[in-house]
Amino acid sequence: MWKAVQPVVPVLLGIILIEAALGISGTLIGVQLADRGISAFLIGVVFSAYNVGFLFGSLTCERLINRVGHIRAFGVFAVSTAIATLFFAMTTNVYAWTLFKGLSGYALAGGFIVIESWLNDKASEDNRGRIFAVYMVVTWGAGGLSPLALNVADIEGDFLFKVATILLAAAMIPLALTKVGNPEIGHKQGFGIRQLIQASPTGVVCCFASGLLTGSLYSLLPAYIADIGLKPENLTLLIAIGTGAALITQFPVGYISDHYGRRPVIIGANLLAGALALAIAFTPSLPFTWLVGLFFVMTLFNSPLYALGVGQTNDYVDRKDFVRAAAGLLFVWGVGASAGPSLAGFVMELIGAAGLFLYTGIGYAFVALFALYRVFRRRAKTLEEQIDYVAVPNVQTVYGAPELDPRGEFQHPASSPATKDRFVE
Repeated sequence: MWKAVQPVVPVLLGIILIEAALGISGTLIGVQLADRGISAFLIGVVFSAYNVGFLFGSLTCERLINRVGHIRAFGVFAVSTAIATLFFAMTTNVYAWTLFKGLSGYALAGGFIVIESWLNDKASEDNRGRIFAVYMVVTWGAGGLSPLALNVADIEGDFLFKVATILLAAAMIPLALTKVGNPEIGHKQGFGIRQLIQASPTGVVCCFASGLLTGSLYSLLPAYIADIGLKPENLTLLIAIGTGAALITQFPVGYISDHYGRRPVIIGANLLAGALALAIAFTPSLPFTWLVGLFFVMTLFNSPLYALGVGQTNDYVDRKDFVRAAAGLLFVWGVGASAGPSLAGFVMELIGAAGLFLYTGIGYAFVALFALYRVFRRRAKTLEEQIDYVAVPNVQTVYGAPELDPRGEFQHPASSPATKDRFVE
């Protein structure tokens, strides 16, 4: 394992620092906005701005990277994100925060393009599975545990914004000191939306719903906690619980979907997630211990949604087309994540805090019903025809390294043909 990851240790250190900064600043922004009495809709707009910026950056930042090189470009992106984060400490204007959040999303998209292309450049057919696994673990771990910092520092001032700024700036140090030259960047050509729907409507709906629902849940959770009278410590515990549940559930969900079929798992998991979300929505005076338990079980069932969508889609595309399909699905996820927080915030504005879990509960139920409808429209792949399930995150972070996924054909970026990004047909 050490031999596999040694060439990418500087990149992994950068990922840990970035994810820790995002976990702190993202949670802190939600908490401070809720404490100031900002409407749930405006809080949702702030987090939607981040996803819009990230989506736009993922489509355009590659040009800068190709022009100045990976290390210089990463420096630009890391410093730009650090500056945008520090701006949060300089004003309390919610519209300014929306702009800063969008700018940080754009810059971070470029940073992740550098990180993921660097990982792919140093990977080989033999070790990419191990590199992929380590990348997923450090991404999940740092992003899920770092919000606990809110329990040991002042959440009303600007201290934690300064901490996040330092972490983002420090992320540049490991890459700047590496002796390894700039990796070559491969140009990604994503499947168009029409191609993805033709390949697997269920997979597209799952990935879109993951961004629309799960992304909204974590974006608006600070507003929900504030509305029901709980404290930020309760919020950070729920985030940590959700991260732990997401990790725990991956193996059993993967095993069951590989042995009993993808769509039955999608239907069952989303029906249960929807039912639990609705149970939380309709019991506003729920004791916190019960809320923790229901939230934990709900997360067990909703967290594999994106991974199941990717797996369902890849069951119907050729192995050589996996990376293109994954890039298209990531775009679909981004569209959902861009709209989701604003929609969830609007529902909360109409009916109160319970609207967050009502919105997600109905959404998960719709995914289950759509998958059930597709059961009668097309024969499922046999177990022998299915590819293996691979865990990829859809909570707080974005799965953006499909080239490393061991299910697809490995192609080094230096040998990849130059193609133009194309996501919408």
